[in-house]
Amino acid sequence: MIMRNNASHQRTPCIVNQTDEARECSMRVVLADDHPIVLGGLRALLQAEPGVEIVAAAPDGASALAMIRAHEPSIAVLDISMPQLTGLDVLEALEAEGLATRVVLLTGSASDEQIATAVERGAWGLLLKESALGTLITCLQAVASGQRWSPEELVTPAVRRAAERRARDVPLERVLTAREVEIAHLIAQGLSNKHIARALTIAEGTVKIHLHRIYDKLGAVNRTSLAMLVQNAQGPTHTYAYAG
Repeated sequence: MIMRNNASHQRTPCIVNQTDEARECSMRVVLADDHPIVLGGLRALLQAEPGVEIVAAAPDGASALAMIRAHEPSIAVLDISMPQLTGLDVLEALEAEGLATRVVLLTGSASDEQIATAVERGAWGLLLKESALGTLITCLQAVASGQRWSPEELVTPAVRRAAERRARDVPLERVLTAREVEIAHLIAQGLSNKHIARALTIAEGTVKIHLHRIYDKLGAVNRTSLAMLVQNAQGPTHTYAYAG
């Protein structure tokens, strides 16, 4: 769990108001974890950081959502698995309500599907509980400055494995339009948007629109992952990953 200090940790602010005397950081945070020791440890450690204000701490997802609605913090640090509402449920609710709070998810161990869902729902950060305090602060600073933060070595393979499992179950033609199917397969062949436009006699801008819709429907995060998944799904039924 994130309850040990890091000797090499340098306190660098996320939003800097620099004078000759000091630097300040403004970061309002809601914490949520159903393990009291973890929650208390997180609160104590973050309260010791200059410029971090813990506005609320919740023992479950439902309480966390209520506190986020009430306080509108800049960041919510949520356990991915909690009673009543999970961290993923809270993330989905915030997205649906259009709240600006950026969610960082903590996990001791998460399934591939949980990690993939976190990415699809727009989590700003994903962090293992075993990480050092310095890693948590680095993550929060990045998120506060508008950058998404997650360990690529954990997230990338998990998203790929989850998508591959989904691909075995859902026919491509049930998810995409006929035109989107064409474009997905041309992407898998390595064609650029410009060459796809020429091949299908459509505008390049139209290809981009279709491509974004394909990403949304299938949960692909970029052209490379889309091509990989289409290639893995090749067969008479053209199965593919479906995010919805």
